[in-house]
Amino acid sequence: MNEALWALGRGTGIVALVMFTISLVLGIVTRSGRPLPGLGRFGAADLHRTTALTGTALVVAHVVTLFFDPYAQLKVVDAVIPFLGSYKPVWLGLGTLAFDLLGVITVVSLLRHRVGPRVFKAVHWATYALWPIALVHALGNGTDASSPWMIGTAAVSVAAVASAAIWRLTPSYAGRGWRRTPRSLVGRP
Repeated sequence: MNEALWALGRGTGIVALVMFTISLVLGIVTRSGRPLPGLGRFGAADLHRTTALTGTALVVAHVVTLFFDPYAQLKVVDAVIPFLGSYKPVWLGLGTLAFDLLGVITVVSLLRHRVGPRVFKAVHWATYALWPIALVHALGNGTDASSPWMIGTAAVSVAAVASAAIWRLTPSYAGRGWRRTPRSLVGRP
């Protein structure tokens, strides 16, 4: 049973990282207004939300599983307050920091219509900090960090996010796609 908990804890953390990688890339793509082949613009936005929520559920499973794993010996304080853990406190603290950020981002996203677009957008930008913190946590604290498959997963994830982020900063990012029609032009021929 202990090995199963350890494997589940590791697996949910790694798959969560992949889900957040996909979500981050899809978030950048959907913000551009471009449709994805076979999905369209709204399908891409739905997939972005679904991968983010799936990643969030996997992180919760990751943390809860490690509470019950006798090898990990995770305590509640370790999951809430960064850098207090006894085992690899910096790497565990980064995971805790990512978990705390995820909690804030999730709550604000679920209350999006109550907090308003400015607060939502400001908090949503924290995903650009959350993702690399979670990646560094996985590479620093993960027992599989030096395995070829984990190095490959991390490399593909970094390449995907870096490519999307670089594209996000180029002039061509905003040059195409859906744009809102100003009210002054609505109804004009």
